[in-house]
Amino acid sequence: MKKLLPLLLSFQLLTFTIAKADEGMWLPMLLKNNYAEMQRLGLKLTPEQLYDINTASLKDAIVWFNGGCTSEIVSDKGLLFTNHHCGYGAIAAHSTASDNILDNGFWAKSLADEKDNPGMTASILVRMEDVSDRVNKALVGVDVKDAEAKKAEIFKAIQKEATDKTIYDATVKSFFRDNAYYLFVFEKFTDIRLVATPPQSIGKFGGDTDNWMWPRHTGDFSVFRIYANKDNKPAPYSKDNLPYHPKKFLNISIKGLQEGDYTMVYGFPGRTNRYETSFGIQTAVEKTNPATVDLRDIRLRDWKEEMDKSDSVRLLLSSKYAQIANYWKYYIGQTEQLKRLKVFEEKQNSEKKFNEWAKGKPEYASVLPTIENAYVDYNKYVLHRTYIGECVMASSIGFYALSFQDLEKALKAPKPDTAEINKAIRTLKGGEDAFYKSFNIASDQKILASLTEMFYKNIPADQHPAYMAEILKQKKAKTTKEIFEKFAANVFKNSFMVHKADVDKFLAKPDLKQLQNDPAYHFVKSFYDNYITNIKPHADAFGLINNAQSTKYIKGLMEMDPSKKFYPDANSTLRLTYGNVQSYSPKDAVTYKYYTTLTGVMEKDDPKSFEFNVPSKLKELYKNKDFGQYANKDNDINVAFITNNDITGGNSGSPVINGNGELVGLAFDGNWEAMSGDIYFDSKYKRTICVDVRYVLFMIDKFGGASNLIKEMNIIKN
Repeated sequence: MKKLLPLLLSFQLLTFTIAKADEGMWLPMLLKNNYAEMQRLGLKLTPEQLYDINTASLKDAIVWFNGGCTSEIVSDKGLLFTNHHCGYGAIAAHSTASDNILDNGFWAKSLADEKDNPGMTASILVRMEDVSDRVNKALVGVDVKDAEAKKAEIFKAIQKEATDKTIYDATVKSFFRDNAYYLFVFEKFTDIRLVATPPQSIGKFGGDTDNWMWPRHTGDFSVFRIYANKDNKPAPYSKDNLPYHPKKFLNISIKGLQEGDYTMVYGFPGRTNRYETSFGIQTAVEKTNPATVDLRDIRLRDWKEEMDKSDSVRLLLSSKYAQIANYWKYYIGQTEQLKRLKVFEEKQNSEKKFNEWAKGKPEYASVLPTIENAYVDYNKYVLHRTYIGECVMASSIGFYALSFQDLEKALKAPKPDTAEINKAIRTLKGGEDAFYKSFNIASDQKILASLTEMFYKNIPADQHPAYMAEILKQKKAKTTKEIFEKFAANVFKNSFMVHKADVDKFLAKPDLKQLQNDPAYHFVKSFYDNYITNIKPHADAFGLINNAQSTKYIKGLMEMDPSKKFYPDANSTLRLTYGNVQSYSPKDAVTYKYYTTLTGVMEKDDPKSFEFNVPSKLKELYKNKDFGQYANKDNDINVAFITNNDITGGNSGSPVINGNGELVGLAFDGNWEAMSGDIYFDSKYKRTICVDVRYVLFMIDKFGGASNLIKEMNIIKN
């Protein structure tokens, strides 16, 4: 077997200087190497004020919000700002027909009014540490096929050492495709309460139409609070908990921004793939992205049809709809921009140069040819892999049914273990309420029919599960569409999983035969087992080859061009990006200003459109010019602005910070012309869309009347 190469790269790989002021998501621990450029652009802080583990620094005010967004602490009582779309699930969960805070907004006027959110987390980084040497030494001589298991073992040991006899959480992350490894230690809070949210007519103004677009007029913010025990430490929810007292919170500047002003975005960007090869880009553009868009179209269409029928259904499905719609449009834009910017061709050119350089170098000469050959086999199965997630388990009933796997395994054991059975039952009952709260039978039956028909038509017949033949036997069906509609109707008529009461009855006395014969379970298990047996081995084989060769590829790129400035891909770890407020011209004869105002909100007002219906109170405030201290020099309110900072998903809610270390806005989106940004950074078009903090404060103060929250914050006027 091939051995995993010991990648004992020097620390210098992570201490390079920068390529551009606006490109790169930088580890804050290493920012001293970028400091001179940051000063030139307008930074007034010291490196230690940005990141330090011994004294309070800006990093102590940056919070990983619920494992998928970023938030920032803005008061000495643990008050958090994040995006409205980051808090959307919690806001929707608290909304009912009689207390519809999603549509009406919510403003806690006292601590007692704040709303608990079970399961929500807020994590603050304690420290990060380079553990590359330790991991790489442990991997010396390990077979490639065993590398992931070995890494998991050493990661677990490092994490345990870092958290032993502490209240901390820890994780080890890979950088540069396994060329370096860092440990991240967190203080993780679990008592997080909703404090304020504007109505979604403000927080989601523009809806799907304006999503990923500039100019933008969305008040994309919500407010939460961290609670801790009497010792100011993380603790489960308790009425006795107190607002968290942070090491650091952000002052807020309402001075306003000008073109060219320095900006930093500090947060937890989720995932980029800037070192992707041309082969991966071609697969995304031609196969996986179009398939994802087509399959999500079905869910959005059928959900929307039911949501339009009643407010209660709209509230039930709104969070799922928003989540799926966001990246449905993202994949459309990414494909379009990858083509427009000719990223595939540019990658091919750089790979040609790499192959020329690699000649005569045994470690690198076969890297790209090996990756290319791996894609030849993988591309036969990649569509099936996409369909498992976006089709088979995209119907709610299918996804839920698969969660019964552990119970089936426990029930069919040669000697069933009561403890294992009860454990599986507890897990299922623990997820019941959340599932059925947002489960809409009418839309999901349509979705199941349409998605399964898509699988039948678009996945090669030799990859179908044997169960597909059973589906095709529907009686009296004259067309393919009717076949799958009858199949879905049968599932929803006869599955005990359709109704919570029937599930509770089954779990009270679980029966293996009943579970295996249930049509929802039989459907999803047949498709899933077929994938595990016949498709996943190809995907796993591809993954082993692609990962190992990509590790060498990135290492080779650095050796080939030692003067070039490299930075690690985003991987949900704390990063800082910096740049400037900057307008742009997306096409001939079109120029976009760097900011939008409340006047633009009023220009978009359309009472007949759910996406653009401006609340009457906001119209009144605008008419009376009742803007308080948040008005700009033209006696208007700035709503949003753009910068050239480098961000991606996960940066949602990240603070936008000026050169003095003060909060000036919240990052919430990218722009349409640079939707390729996760794979390719385009300095001409890439922009970060941010809600202006003055609009946030105006909403809290003048629209929401929550002056109690304004008094908590330290607001800087000049």
